[in-house]
Amino acid sequence: MHTVNIHEAKTQLSKLVDQAAKGKPFVIAKAGKPLVKVVALDAPRKPKRIGALEGLIDVPDDFDTMFQEEIIRMFYGEP
Repeated sequence: MHTVNIHEAKTQLSKLVDQAAKGKPFVIAKAGKPLVKVVALDAPRKPKRIGALEGLIDVPDDFDTMFQEEIIRMFYGEP
């Protein structure tokens, strides 16, 4: 996301607002510290990506059968 300082935002506000209205939000910062985020009111939402966590989490090979015995015991009691 694009970050601009207050002075730049003042001088290019019209251009920046037009870009935000087209779905390109920006952040206004003061002395390098982000203060506000400018987004369009009806900004199109990005669709959720399938597989966005790929490589960040590990799913065990036995995921479908994990804790199967314990679950059966919880529902049906001890054999």
